[in-house]
Amino acid sequence: MTGSVLPDEIVELAQKVVDENARLGRKVVTAESCTGGLVAAALTEIPGSSAVLDRGFVTYSNQAKQETLGVSSELIETFGAVSIACVWAMAQGALAKSGADVAVAISGVAGPDGGTELKPVGTVVFARALRGKDGEPEGEMKLFDGQSRGEVRRQATLCALELLLP
Repeated sequence: MTGSVLPDEIVELAQKVVDENARLGRKVVTAESCTGGLVAAALTEIPGSSAVLDRGFVTYSNQAKQETLGVSSELIETFGAVSIACVWAMAQGALAKSGADVAVAISGVAGPDGGTELKPVGTVVFARALRGKDGEPEGEMKLFDGQSRGEVRRQATLCALELLLP
């Protein structure tokens, strides 16, 4: 798609997300940390995305995750911000503070610094939550090629968009 500030592969996937969710009459919300709003930005590249995107939360700091999405400080202290527990709480908080039907949350270590032995650069965690569907957290941890910060964020954005497909 010419004229976009984002790579074609991201815009093409965002188009599918908007089309499929619009077809279902489903609203989405994003809760982003390491992607810094790229998932919401990708969706807003698509004409008609206002029928699908309710809102996007960029909660980069731990304090923002706590204040904006209601993630408990105890959860972050126990499991860390880059954990399935944290992104699940972020997704649940995004649903609670929006009119959306489905939420996706992302947190990770984009690099080049900040990695640890247990969570090296390129570690990104995702969660998807559906309104009215409680139970087991739906999340995953991925290790992307940490060759560059931009590449980690690009791969994380694609993965998060995939999670917004029905």
